Amino acid sequence: MIPVYARARREPQNRARLFFLPVCLSALMPFFGMAQEQGNVQKEEQTMVPHRDPIVVDVTLSLAKLIDLTLEKYPDASWLNALEEEAAALRKRSESWTAGASQAGLRFQEATSGTLHYIDATVQVPLWNVGQRDAERETGEKAGISAQMQTAAIKLRIAGLVRGALWDIELQKIRYEQALSEVDIFGQLLAKVQRRVELGDLPRSDELLAHSELLQKRSILTLAEAELMHARKRYASITQTTKTPGMYQENLVALKDIQQSHPALMAINSQIDRKQAELNAIRLIGSGQTNLTVGINSDRFTNDPRSNKTESFNIGVTVPFGGSAHALPQIAALNVELNKLIAEREQLYRDLEQAHHEAEHNLEVNQVELDIANELKQVAEEHLQMTHLSFSAGEIDLMDLLKIQSRTQQAILNAKERAVMLQRDQALYNQAVGVAP
Repeated sequence: MIPVYARARREPQNRARLFFLPVCLSALMPFFGMAQEQGNVQKEEQTMVPHRDPIVVDVTLSLAKLIDLTLEKYPDASWLNALEEEAAALRKRSESWTAGASQAGLRFQEATSGTLHYIDATVQVPLWNVGQRDAERETGEKAGISAQMQTAAIKLRIAGLVRGALWDIELQKIRYEQALSEVDIFGQLLAKVQRRVELGDLPRSDELLAHSELLQKRSILTLAEAELMHARKRYASITQTTKTPGMYQENLVALKDIQQSHPALMAINSQIDRKQAELNAIRLIGSGQTNLTVGINSDRFTNDPRSNKTESFNIGVTVPFGGSAHALPQIAALNVELNKLIAEREQLYRDLEQAHHEAEHNLEVNQVELDIANELKQVAEEHLQMTHLSFSAGEIDLMDLLKIQSRTQQAILNAKERAVMLQRDQALYNQAVGVAP
């Protein structure tokens, strides 16, 4: 009969081989899981907490189409429609032959004797001042262009929100899958430790330590799952859909600085152009509108012998003067709005330059960090393999193994995160220079 201590000395290498097989398989499980999730549009999830925020991958949905659909449901959609309606109303006004609504008047006059009657009928038509109609037409055109530019700017802003939400889900999913993998790995480690404790190879305290580590990993998994659900809910709130594109990776654009064609700059420039057109139109009104008055007068319906019993035709022009001071407050108010927009444009350009610099710098930093993280992952995995052999041979204790195991899993997670962050930063760089998908 072989003593227990003798069996413990002869079996470490075999146990090490048996231990590495499930560990390697468990480390590869997230990759098989991701491949299966890409192949299936819907997948049932086993969650730690009953609360679920499901997301469905739709391979027919592109990122550009998703942004268009989000724009249709976005709160600013009604405001954008109102801008289009306003521009159409301004264009329609400039197409009118008159500068305002015409007025018709009817006056009846009777002498005290009751024998003399006069009837006057007039039509008053406001006329365009010189150049005013062209200025109004230009205002309508500028308003239409501004409405289009506002739509493009809002679409770019929505693209930024959607991009951020999608890559946030991707990051949280990687952290969740890594936490799930670690629970599996430390569960297998606990099973191995329990077996060695039963054989008398390890003390009971090591089993308690391994069990405690597994419980901590389960707690991390629960929190990672919660963050994943929060990220999904944020995405659904922004897009008003639970469908995500099958592919949303982007190629880095070649732009190296902020162009004047940036949608945000074009939007505010169009607002400035419109205000300038409005200001020019108000100035052309001057003291007011010139009015043309056409009328007829009749005294046919009378019994007085002094009456000529005829109709007469009259025409007149009313020209306002001396009232330009009354338009100055309106001109001054428009000028205030114009200069405020100019100041906002200058600040916007500075903000866009700052955002571009940060996006460019983050992209460069994450490229370097990804290379370091991949190398560190390779070193950590090799170190972990050696540590498992040492632990099986009894050369190190469980505490050292757990430290190396946790450090290796963190290195693996960092490498995965950096790969996703690099893809995300490419999308954010495109966002910074104003390029929508």
